[in-house]
Amino acid sequence: MSFQLGYGTNGFSNHRLDDALAVIADLGYTGVALTLDHDHLDPFADDLARQVDHVASRLSALGLNRVVIETGARYLLDPWRKHSPTLLSDDPALRIDFLAKALQIAGDLGADCVSFWSGVSTVDKGVAWSRLRDGVAAVLEHAARLNVRLAMEPEPGHLVQHLGQVLDLRKELGEPELFGVTLDVGHCVAVEPMNAAECVRLAGPLLWNVQLDDMLPEVHEHLEFGDGQLDLPATLAALSEIGYTGLAAVELPRHSHAAPDTARRAFAALTTALPRTWLDKAEDRIREKPSVIGSLFPAVGREVGRAALRPETDPRGLVHGTVDDAARSRLIGVLAGQLSPADLAAELRDLYRYGDDAERRGVLRALNGLESPGAEVTDAGIKLVEDALRANDIRLVAAAMGAFARFLDDHAWRHGVLKCVFVGVPLAAVAELETRADDELRRMLADFADERRAAGRDVPADALSLLKEGR
Repeated sequence: MSFQLGYGTNGFSNHRLDDALAVIADLGYTGVALTLDHDHLDPFADDLARQVDHVASRLSALGLNRVVIETGARYLLDPWRKHSPTLLSDDPALRIDFLAKALQIAGDLGADCVSFWSGVSTVDKGVAWSRLRDGVAAVLEHAARLNVRLAMEPEPGHLVQHLGQVLDLRKELGEPELFGVTLDVGHCVAVEPMNAAECVRLAGPLLWNVQLDDMLPEVHEHLEFGDGQLDLPATLAALSEIGYTGLAAVELPRHSHAAPDTARRAFAALTTALPRTWLDKAEDRIREKPSVIGSLFPAVGREVGRAALRPETDPRGLVHGTVDDAARSRLIGVLAGQLSPADLAAELRDLYRYGDDAERRGVLRALNGLESPGAEVTDAGIKLVEDALRANDIRLVAAAMGAFARFLDDHAWRHGVLKCVFVGVPLAAVAELETRADDELRRMLADFADERRAAGRDVPADALSLLKEGR
């Protein structure tokens, strides 16, 4: 499977966002479709920057590697009128401003894209289309400034309800590089003249966001898998066929009253419908005989590839890792359930000691995903992190400063941050930076900055930003 499975937070509207993300991750999803809403990262909050930093750290710590920003909150912009105003309204300024804020949040989180829809038309179709074209063009100016992708979703009952209309609008706008498609596969059942698998193929490389749910023909009601007429296996196979590498997130916005159970059933249905991959079989082998990880670990890169998880925003995989990082983390996650803490610590030491740089990085990324590793694994992991921080491989250093670095003492952690700045690792790769950074770290960074300036060299922008925050 080249794409990642996620769940939409609009299906967890009765949960705090932190709790929703934790449940989604615990169930096995590796991504999230985040709907900006009053209680879920309100884009109009006074402390938005702090909230975005917190969510970024939370996503990293939970291993939710892919995120898209959804903009379909019902009463976020107008407490009296659902989804108003839209890009088709007499005055769309508030909607355009909201989408601009969403793009900024997406950029800060390293999201794949911002997903949006046209809105329901209440005026002449020609007038509505002209307003839509102008509104999208205005939003694309913000997208270009931030270099964040914008993905339009055809929505039943809206002015744009068919995939073909999105493609037509894109052509009218001059085929902007940052304008693509969100596809809700349930909508394909409800209103499209072709099935979901054919819609996937038609969207092809312009498909940047996928929403998963079931529906019945001519009925716009999001259903659990099996309650409608979606051919789920064929749809997922089509995503693999076109080489889709983004997020495919479950979209069940009216199931928040039973969100954990609904999400659990959805994950079971999805994993059953997916074709079994080399990684699935490798996990089964480890469950049967844990010692085989020694032969499987070196084969991961060859079998699953080495592409960055978010090539659009993190092309080197420094912040979010690579496909083989994620695969090795999964294998170690299975291994952790089979071995005692002492045996797991010994196996991690061996995998790191005898592995190449990619395998060592995989061990570090796996450590980042262990929420309660226990004393023996923690002690072993600290030594591995300290070893990685003595290296000059920037991807190894980036992996070392993930969530597991919380176990480093303050002195070692500060020097890890400084190592990132020195070798060129973005500080976005450092977990919990906004909560753990202190005056001593800023003093060290200030000394480093002075040395760089004295040598006529630039100081990384993220280091300067951290220094300014401390003033």
